[in-house]
Amino acid sequence: MDSPQNVLLASDGLQVGVDGVRRSSTVICAPIMAESVDKMVIDMGKAKALGADLVEVRLDHLKDFNCNEDLKILIKESPLPTLVTYRPKWEGGQYDGDEKYRLDALRLAMELGADFIDVELQVAHEFIDSIYGKKPEKFKVIVSSHNYQETPSVEALGNLVAKIQATGADIVKIATSALDITDVARIFHVTVHSQVPTIGLVMGEKGLISQILCAKFGGFLTFGSLDSGIVSAPGQPTIKNILHLYNFRQIGPDTKVFGIIGKPVSHSKSPMLYNEAFKSVCFNGVYVHLLVDDIAKFLHTYSSKDFAGFSVTIPHKEAALECCDEVDPVAKAIGAINCIIRRPTDGKLFGFNTDYVGAISAIEDGLKGGAGKALAYGAKQKGARIAIANRTYDRARELADTIGGDALSLADLDNFHPEDGMILANTTSIGMQPKVDETPISKHALRSYSLVFDAVYTPKMTRLLKEAKESGAIVVSGLEMFIGQAYEQFERFTGLPAPVELFRRVMDGSS
Repeated sequence: MDSPQNVLLASDGLQVGVDGVRRSSTVICAPIMAESVDKMVIDMGKAKALGADLVEVRLDHLKDFNCNEDLKILIKESPLPTLVTYRPKWEGGQYDGDEKYRLDALRLAMELGADFIDVELQVAHEFIDSIYGKKPEKFKVIVSSHNYQETPSVEALGNLVAKIQATGADIVKIATSALDITDVARIFHVTVHSQVPTIGLVMGEKGLISQILCAKFGGFLTFGSLDSGIVSAPGQPTIKNILHLYNFRQIGPDTKVFGIIGKPVSHSKSPMLYNEAFKSVCFNGVYVHLLVDDIAKFLHTYSSKDFAGFSVTIPHKEAALECCDEVDPVAKAIGAINCIIRRPTDGKLFGFNTDYVGAISAIEDGLKGGAGKALAYGAKQKGARIAIANRTYDRARELADTIGGDALSLADLDNFHPEDGMILANTTSIGMQPKVDETPISKHALRSYSLVFDAVYTPKMTRLLKEAKESGAIVVSGLEMFIGQAYEQFERFTGLPAPVELFRRVMDGSS
């Protein structure tokens, strides 16, 4: 996928990145959806304070709307440029009244000084004809189409853009729904190749990257909510996250894309860690959450060199190995990878496993010595014995045969007590947010262990670790492993030494 030329419009007072470069002119728009005019005015002030460039005034959310009076106040009192939308129920909005009244309100908004209005494709021809010759010089009409079922084919999207342009639209807006993260690639294709300013957004968690990477692929604007949970479309990020988690102002056509591939993935703190680190060394990259169902399909779809590297988490670590052109010998021996690098020269995928380094370092630190490696790997001189427990015995047996160890089902773990002073390492997702009350082993069985390690790091202190600590064991948080494995990934992503102190500071501050 090619990067777009940066030919977009933007509002005044643009911010720049830490290296003095604002790489994109993509506008951040805050939807204002309060039920009263007074609350809308307050929310506009919040939007400006948070760093938005534009506010979308959603008239259809007002409980009592006095057209002439309220529009004057909203447009005059707004500290930011205004986009006025009066979305009807038939296009996913709240308004269910007379259509003439609705369109009259939008015309009045234009006359009173709104900077943009949004009108739906279904009525756009008629509306734009009605304002012919009356448009203020800087005023722009956005013509929008919303698809709450799917994201159509590239051909269908191209036809839709042409249809919207034919209405006389100044700006094209297409919002679709993501059934799979690969759907977003079709919207990127449209925004990159569009000859007019285009807003292309994909709703839902699988469409999140459309709201962030639009700054790279030429989108006119993105929407950011004032608070999490109060959104104008499913999966909408907050303004705070757009600006400060993803460093949106620094994303541009040449920005390299990295991300965490997983399912679930929204809990991951990797974007916070890597984006902060990229910013600290002025590296032109962005790291995003990637909710992926089929990793082979994902890697095939996002095959350009712009998509430069990925971290891989549950449940894709083994399938990812099969997708790589080359795999590091240690990763091959383990049978799983957690890091993919796309070689810039030929686009080939290289797979690595940095988990084992992070896990062993964490356990060693917990034991204050080298015994962790000996125990975890069954080093011959120590005579360590490894037992693999899994929800299904057959899977445990398969893993145990690979590394040379015993196998048991998770249900049998409570009664597994061949000796005292054992080490327990949980590498499942049991106990991870939101299911924080779960644990892979009962508390009474933890008395047999001298050290308990949990690869889960959200929350930092899982139920397993709390109960292990109460049972007298040394506990090691997954945060230690997470930081350990992240050092090597950062260096592979950037070719730069990992900012070790920053990593720990960021993660300590987030827990």
